[in-house]
Amino acid sequence: MGVLHATSGFAQSPGKEVTHQQLVWFSYANTLKFNHKWSLTSEVQERRFVNPDRQHQFLVRAQGRYVLGENWKAETGFMYFLQSPNDPKATERLVVPELRPHIQLSYEQSFGRINMTHRYRAEKRFFRNTSNGELAPGYNTNYRFRYKLGIAYRLTELHDRPLKLEVTDEIHVNAGKKILYNRFDQNRVYAGLSYAILDNLEIAAGYLNWFQQRATGNQFYNRHIVQLAVSHTIDLSDKRKEVIE
Repeated sequence: MGVLHATSGFAQSPGKEVTHQQLVWFSYANTLKFNHKWSLTSEVQERRFVNPDRQHQFLVRAQGRYVLGENWKAETGFMYFLQSPNDPKATERLVVPELRPHIQLSYEQSFGRINMTHRYRAEKRFFRNTSNGELAPGYNTNYRFRYKLGIAYRLTELHDRPLKLEVTDEIHVNAGKKILYNRFDQNRVYAGLSYAILDNLEIAAGYLNWFQQRATGNQFYNRHIVQLAVSHTIDLSDKRKEVIE
């Protein structure tokens, strides 16, 4: 992780201020497959600044998935989100909760070694109110709409399991009465490798660039992130068939 140990700083141009930061994200996702139509995915994710080592965000998410057919899937879920200060050197360390239900549609296409995914997500975000550096009663809300394009290319097979190159690009757009200067929220570009070390266990590692516009409109975050992820699938459908038989 030595490549990450650079200090946060500012790159300025007239009327525009960009804050550069370095982070590492760890995630674990578990999918329970009930049958060929229904599944439930739960995920926990820890996001940390590097140098100094401080928590930036923590989230727990769960979502149900239903296969519509013809490569379409529908999902709905809920996330509990904890936001620490965006400055890792801040002396005030107030952690602000966010509640975030969402719905989404995804569509998959296959072209030989290439698999392409389109994901459309709508979120309702509930931010806990704050006052004088402390949490206050109630929540303020807004909406956010996201589109993610993902491409996975099967490079080869190691021990009869696929090694894939994955590239994604996701854009986020804000909506709501309190959104004045940052209708565009952020863009995330990712490139990495994934490998199925077992039939039901996959690991992935890569680089994510997270470019985000702040509420002021002329200030931005440019975050350089190393992302490490584990995905685990438990197929309950086979066990149900055994019980029935």
